Amino acid sequence: MPDSQPQQPSSPDSPGPGESPGSRDARAPQSAAGSPAPSPAPGPSPAASPSAAPSPSALLLCGARLTDGRTVDVRLGEGRIEAVGTAGSLTAHGGRVDLSGYLLLPAAAEPHAHSDTALGALTEGPVPGDVQDVQRRATEAALLQLGHGATALRSHVRIGDVQGLDALHAVLQARRSLRGLVDLSVVAVPRLLTGVAGADGMAMLRDAVKMGASVVGGCPDLDPDPTGYAEAVLDLAAEHGCAVDLHTDGGDPARLARLAAAAGGLRPGVAIGPCGGLGRLPSDVAARTAEQLAAAGVTVVCLPQGDCGGAGHGARAGAAHAGVADGGAVPVRLLRAAGVRVAAGSGALRDMANPVGRGDPLEAAYLLASRQGLRPEEAYDAVSSAARAAMGLAEVRVEAGFPAELLAVRGDTLAGALSLAYSRVVVHRGRVVARTSAVREYCDSAAAVALDLPRQGRGKGGGVAS
Repeated sequence: MPDSQPQQPSSPDSPGPGESPGSRDARAPQSAAGSPAPSPAPGPSPAASPSAAPSPSALLLCGARLTDGRTVDVRLGEGRIEAVGTAGSLTAHGGRVDLSGYLLLPAAAEPHAHSDTALGALTEGPVPGDVQDVQRRATEAALLQLGHGATALRSHVRIGDVQGLDALHAVLQARRSLRGLVDLSVVAVPRLLTGVAGADGMAMLRDAVKMGASVVGGCPDLDPDPTGYAEAVLDLAAEHGCAVDLHTDGGDPARLARLAAAAGGLRPGVAIGPCGGLGRLPSDVAARTAEQLAAAGVTVVCLPQGDCGGAGHGARAGAAHAGVADGGAVPVRLLRAAGVRVAAGSGALRDMANPVGRGDPLEAAYLLASRQGLRPEEAYDAVSSAARAAMGLAEVRVEAGFPAELLAVRGDTLAGALSLAYSRVVVHRGRVVARTSAVREYCDSAAAVALDLPRQGRGKGGGVAS
């Protein structure tokens, strides 16, 4: 078992990621996307050598297995990976975590969450929408996903209508309280943006950006003029230097072609999802659409775990009205073959759209491998490297110089981890911030002894635990 306890987060008043420069609580450096400013590119440095002097806050991860089969020690310091060496080659000058029996991976990221509706299915009657309740549920949901291994989250939050900016305010409050544990960025999601009714939505979207929403988005499918809606979002994003993340079924190739033409070259980037409608298009049309999205640099975020209420107010009826289909219908392999970056998210987390949603990135990767035929490495990339890139975050590798955003799962291969990844250790900014330990026990039996089943301990009754 790892011998390091999760550490406490820094003060809520300390600088945090993803804050808007114009907001009251914004103190952290940013990229143009409103996400934390990308870390300097990894390169040779004294810390990259196993013999280099470790930082005072160094943490040593011992005996971890990498996906290439090597067993290594990894030293972390100042939020980065200082050194990677063969097992036993690095000295522990600070904390130490024994990762024997664990596979060490770049941490996962969640590119499509809904913090304002998360855990709403657990409430009897109407889901409370007051700031305190939304903040509590958003915080709990973020911690659940952190425990699964996602050290960065992007949450779509509805604005306008009855709730106004209350839900956004609540999620921003949750973001402040989570500093030091998990990076949370917020997508402002207005309902309407065109016509007379859309004027209020546009004004509220501008206010949301001023408050600290680092990404602008929404659901064009719900607007009477979907193309006008998307163009309004793109124009506002270009004006404020924000990223764009649109919630769309993607079943209209002409509409996607216009979006790709308008989004081409927009920085810091455009993402769309869950795009289940792409799977219903004829193969030649889908292929042509994929090429257009790839040429424009548009990322597709699919939801392998199922429905997502999106801007349809968290209900299955709203999801159906928006044309949102099961994320598993997305032609992931076709998109990847065309050069489209495909990331995978969780979507609904036990809300009315999916009362059993887990919010587990490894489950999303498992479904991509089992249902879409991706190799385990490709499937995990969709919830880690591709998800981080879609969110404008720095790349992570288990190599010296890269950010110390890591996930250790019990197992010796990636395929095994996607199948049975129960025990997990999560590292964010060089600190252990979450740990889940699972023990499977069997009663006494000749089979358990004869098979020499792997075990973590033996119960008082002599049963085998693994």
